Amino acid sequence: MPISTEQRRDYAARLDKAERERTPIRQISLAHPDMTMEDGYAIQSAWIDIKLAQGRKVIGRKIGLTSRTMQKAANITEPDYGVLLDDMLFHSGEDIPLDRFVEPRIEVELAFFLKHELRGPGVTLEDVLAATDHVRPALELIDMRIDRVDAATGNTRKALDTIADNAANAGIILGEARFAPDAIDLRRVAAWIERNGIIEESGVAAAVLGHPATGIAWLANKLAPHDIALEPGQIILCGSFTAPIGGVRGDTFAVDYGPLGIITTRFI
Repeated sequence: MPISTEQRRDYAARLDKAERERTPIRQISLAHPDMTMEDGYAIQSAWIDIKLAQGRKVIGRKIGLTSRTMQKAANITEPDYGVLLDDMLFHSGEDIPLDRFVEPRIEVELAFFLKHELRGPGVTLEDVLAATDHVRPALELIDMRIDRVDAATGNTRKALDTIADNAANAGIILGEARFAPDAIDLRRVAAWIERNGIIEESGVAAAVLGHPATGIAWLANKLAPHDIALEPGQIILCGSFTAPIGGVRGDTFAVDYGPLGIITTRFI
């Protein structure tokens, strides 16, 4: 049985409270084994409505689960997406206050800044590149407002829970470098993450669906049936090309993108 509109709103309110109080809720999919992607996105949308009513502003969107390995692990066949809000934005060199988060982790991404609208259906990779003003190195902060592992059953949370949880999005940390989308081969952008001076992870942007702009075209087309476009001025995170790296208070991070610079941050 589909989750009712009233239940979706209730879960959205519970997610909002979980984020504020840093106490995750139980997996929604446990109570609703027939939960669908539609349910997950409807809960996500209801939660974003709560945040907009609180005065937040949409600044863009994020795409997740872009690697085949992650999709197989999550038992899905396509990426997911979430919404970026103005209070999620940080810049390289800024400290990240852990008191705002439950279990923050860092992923390595590229951020596309749009100058033209992208409205599906039929958006292509080439359309994305033409609509992009510039690209910047970026990190995504992901977090868990729904239990990763259920204490009673040992079940791990499903992709549908992650979708409801705004695709696990919690923040974005922007690097300083800006470059035109045709200035370099975006597939060959590589980076590694150092935590407290030790390299923990590395990757290359081609791991994101073969090209980091591919997911943005997918998202524009995915949103088309809802009459939603990717808008000029928005930031679109294309998906991570490393595994997430967590930390504790006092940990410092340096993510080296080679010629595109280094993003630094610290958990406090």
